Amino acid sequence: MTLDLVTIPCRSDNYAFLVHDAGTGATALIDAPEAEPIQAELQSRGWTLSEILLTHHHTDHVEGLEPLRPGARVIGAGADAHRLPPLDIAVAEGDTLTVCGEHVAVLDVSGHTVGHIAFHFPSSGYAFTADSLMALGCGRVFEGTPEQMWGSLRKLRALPPETVICSGHEYTANNARFALTIEPDNPQLISRARAVDEARSRNQPTVPSTLKEELETNPFLRADEPGLKSAIGMSDASDVEVFAEVRARKDRF
Repeated sequence: MTLDLVTIPCRSDNYAFLVHDAGTGATALIDAPEAEPIQAELQSRGWTLSEILLTHHHTDHVEGLEPLRPGARVIGAGADAHRLPPLDIAVAEGDTLTVCGEHVAVLDVSGHTVGHIAFHFPSSGYAFTADSLMALGCGRVFEGTPEQMWGSLRKLRALPPETVICSGHEYTANNARFALTIEPDNPQLISRARAVDEARSRNQPTVPSTLKEELETNPFLRADEPGLKSAIGMSDASDVEVFAEVRARKDRF
């Protein structure tokens, strides 16, 4: 049975996510940007948190944790434990958790930060990627290297294409405008950019997305595509060099 998924807008542009097992009543939260909207959602549904999964240490993903913590076990990266809130369970890539009755794989997706992790729920088809793979984008490379981030994105794009990508921010409209500067003739991207603008005009979220959409339209996943390399004048460059150039252009965009 696929776990229920709820997307919760927080702060100005963050997202938190709830997954819920209707059979057992178990509920997990992925990231805690802000307590109040999460508490309101839990109360409206009559759900109680059993786990809180943290992707990385940045304040806008953890600062709502403490009011939500009582009664829930907190799970995060052991490599990041020195700057995360206190953890009940420390994990690393290759570990498998049981969350809401489902086996969950932990992926190291360092780049945006060193120690950033993602959680893949293969049975339900969800991947919680926070600020690694994002809708039409990827996180700025603050602590890691382009090689690390490109490796993390390649790891995530190897998931099944129907995977639902639950990323951490409502950056999609800006990401779409940038992506069109890289691949202005990509028909899937043109169509998606229009759909994003329509959704945002109605104040609707553009997250989550599917990995299939990202593979077709996200320039950061497509740095090894010959057409993209040609479009930015880097046909003979390595994949990671192209990724680094696209990321640098986005940083200046």
